[in-house]
Amino acid sequence: MRKITAIIILCFLHSLTLPAQETKEKSKKRKTSSTEEYTKFRFGGYGEMAASYKDYNFNRFTPNGSGKLNRGEISIPRFVLAFDYKFSSKWVLSTEIEFEYGGTGSAREIEWFEENGEYETEIEKGGEVALEQFHITRLINKHINLRFGHMIVPVGLTNNHHEPINFFGVYRPEGETTILPSTWHETGIAVFGEIGRFDYELQLVNGLDPQGFRSEDWIKNGRQGAFEVNNFTSPAFVARVNYHGVKGLRVGASFYYNQTAKNGTKPWRNTGYKFPVTIVTGDLQYKGFNNNLIVRGNAVYGNLGASGALTTINNSSSAASGYPNTTVAQNAVSYGGEAGYNIGSFFHSKAPRIYPFIRYEYYNPMEKTEANTGLLADKRFQVSAVTAGLNYYALPNLVIKADYTHRSIGGGKYNDENLVSVGIAYIGWFIKK
Repeated sequence: MRKITAIIILCFLHSLTLPAQETKEKSKKRKTSSTEEYTKFRFGGYGEMAASYKDYNFNRFTPNGSGKLNRGEISIPRFVLAFDYKFSSKWVLSTEIEFEYGGTGSAREIEWFEENGEYETEIEKGGEVALEQFHITRLINKHINLRFGHMIVPVGLTNNHHEPINFFGVYRPEGETTILPSTWHETGIAVFGEIGRFDYELQLVNGLDPQGFRSEDWIKNGRQGAFEVNNFTSPAFVARVNYHGVKGLRVGASFYYNQTAKNGTKPWRNTGYKFPVTIVTGDLQYKGFNNNLIVRGNAVYGNLGASGALTTINNSSSAASGYPNTTVAQNAVSYGGEAGYNIGSFFHSKAPRIYPFIRYEYYNPMEKTEANTGLLADKRFQVSAVTAGLNYYALPNLVIKADYTHRSIGGGKYNDENLVSVGIAYIGWFIKK
């Protein structure tokens, strides 16, 4: 792989006078104790900037996989503004607005897999402005609380802890973010609290649109939002539980179930089917040796009922609908782990925190197609990825990242893909009272 001749010079927030944001994961979305961090309101957010050098072209779907093309990319994956306000000690308003990839508006893209390189305008906005959270919480006690509105769906490790200081590497882990929406947010109601060494959250939220499911990312594209009103005919049930019984260790699991057929924009097309989506995830995080050692792991398994029939229905969608016309798999899988150690701890207590890390991931949005349908899984969606890099914390709430990723496609049957990335990310509360 060629040496990078130029990477990126990033300057951001010339004066960072904010109070240092704690480096542990934000718990404000699920734990009542976070409301004690401010009296009346707080305003802040997080953001990421990234640049990458890649040695492969845009089209993986040739007989040999991706061809060779040396190219560079630069982007602002996310800029998020957050605001929390206490109406009283028991009623709290929380909002987050996410600016994704620099803005909003329609965007042109090339559909290599589905349309052999045809240009099209996305039905979803290219650079997106999204209301990531807008909910009101009724705090009752430590054990049970209520939430109403638009909220994060806590399925998987990344959605549950998606802020940029909560994962190694310039970009979010590939596996979960390929087969699940990220950040996943829906509208509905939630019950959450703590019981002993466990915390939990139960949600009833709007479900997925099965006409958006496709080969390259399974159910990810089925998140509603392309239209002004979301379909709530068949809501989804979500459950999440975390165990904190061992010092430094958090073990979590989540469950998602939704009968999606009635959530289609033209549900009569799905008559006679339920197209149930079941997702089960497990994850853990361990921080030991004074938080110098950090280890994370996660696994996701998904099942879609009657995926063959759904593929037939979706393949009859008109081009004007904007919906995909590709095979939808019955099963999707992702698993992996990452580990890093603060080498600054080998010097003195005031040394900067520098975490060399390594991450391994396996993921496949077409792990298995439905039997006896004649549908075949495309092995070019099967990816094993190894990432190694460095996270340097210039401040407790500002991190500079660099990494190298090697992808093996289809068990090595297709051309490998390599990329080198650098980025900077921050998180903090700018004002609070």
